[in-house]
Amino acid sequence: MNEIIRNTQSAVTNTSLDPQDWSEFRTLAHRMLDETIDGIANVRARPVWQPIPEDVRTAFKADLPREASDLAEVYREFAEHVAPYATGNVHPGFMGWVHGGGTAVGMLAEMLAAGLNANLGGRDHMPIEVERQIVDWMRRLFAFPDGASGIFVTGTSMANLMAVLVARTSVLGTLARQHGIGNDGALLTAYTSRAAHGCVSRAMDIAGLGTDALRRIDVDADHRIDVAALRAQIAVDREVGFKPFLVVASAGTVDIGAIDDLRAIAELCREEGIWFHVDGAFGALAILSPELAPLLGGIELADSIALDFHKWGQVPYDAGFLLVRDGERHRQAFAQPAAYLRREARGLAAGAVWPCDLGPDLSRGFRALKTWFTLKTFGTDRLGAVVTRSCALAKYLEARVLAEPRLELLAPVNLNIVCFRYRADDAVNREIVADVQESGIAAPSSTTLDGRLAIRAAIVNHRTEEADVDALLAAVLEFGERRSRGGLIEVEAPPLAAQ
Repeated sequence: MNEIIRNTQSAVTNTSLDPQDWSEFRTLAHRMLDETIDGIANVRARPVWQPIPEDVRTAFKADLPREASDLAEVYREFAEHVAPYATGNVHPGFMGWVHGGGTAVGMLAEMLAAGLNANLGGRDHMPIEVERQIVDWMRRLFAFPDGASGIFVTGTSMANLMAVLVARTSVLGTLARQHGIGNDGALLTAYTSRAAHGCVSRAMDIAGLGTDALRRIDVDADHRIDVAALRAQIAVDREVGFKPFLVVASAGTVDIGAIDDLRAIAELCREEGIWFHVDGAFGALAILSPELAPLLGGIELADSIALDFHKWGQVPYDAGFLLVRDGERHRQAFAQPAAYLRREARGLAAGAVWPCDLGPDLSRGFRALKTWFTLKTFGTDRLGAVVTRSCALAKYLEARVLAEPRLELLAPVNLNIVCFRYRADDAVNREIVADVQESGIAAPSSTTLDGRLAIRAAIVNHRTEEADVDALLAAVLEFGERRSRGGLIEVEAPPLAAQ
């Protein structure tokens, strides 16, 4: 019996996943960190993006590993087969989508957070206080009252969904969480513009209200929601028995970065008794820029705001955030007592409102730390200067497009997004986008505006300079010229040093 116990204890002891040789592990860890830092420091020496070779893709169809592998070998596979084929948004030439560039500071903070391995669902520990400090900072930044609440989430898609749920609970009452939305819920209607992000429609779907309950209102010449049309649609819906409960305004539309008239919408929502939510995925952080903050006039009147620190905040992915004016309404939408989550007067289970009372997640990572490091290290003045600079670069690109007869501007430049095209048909422009991406010179994207395909450049990365904008335009013109002559072309990037 004693031998069985000893064997069992030995087996249990040997299940630790810590390194057997900490010195060897430390050496490899330092190498990983050094090479990662080198990759960021020398980012211009590599393509923005490059296609994944078929043999590399095939290698990732291998079976689930049952036996252990050497960490150095696993790292080698990452370095050779994963890192070179990432999205590329660390690179200053990445302008396809509104992705932040991240920072080396944020990377280190992510490492520190992983070392703590804290679960921020609840309980009484300092990582939650870090998150609460950022909530307080955001409350002050957007002039929300002391009772406002906030929470980190994956991104604005989740934050918008949560805002819909808070608004739904606010109008139907907390019993709707137990009994369902019922007949009253079936009559609820929400409103947003035709230029709003698709996640708003998805939020209505997931919330059980249905996408048909979302009225997509026309936009004006500046791609902002037509407030008069919004008012008229609300009146029509009330007349036939529907119950308007939510307006989702955009602070930076996905296609061109338009900002709705937030003050006018706030006044309308107050008159109608409707929840006013702002999808400020990237545009809300324009509040950090003294030059751009006035464009957000009225955002301080919102009932809730969704934003992403991983965009203009330059925090590594992911770091979304939801701010709610009435913290108690926020809590009522998600809090759910459970014996295993009992709050105590003292000890680790002390504390009143836990983050799990403000959202659907009980298991939550320490997203707040990389945001805290970013805000503390750089300060809002410097981050605001990054926002201002990216919009100035967009204006520079706009001027260059307007000065080039072979190019056409397709939409006003509101913030940091420029939509233009080569003067050719949609098929040519579609190929130009892919050609530029595959060349590794830059990474624009495409969208459709008024039925025409646009080349879309979203300037978000703090590393982007005028030379990167020039390289994008030069590539568009070169590939456009080749495509206009007809036939297939061999995509070749110029020497990286020239980019």
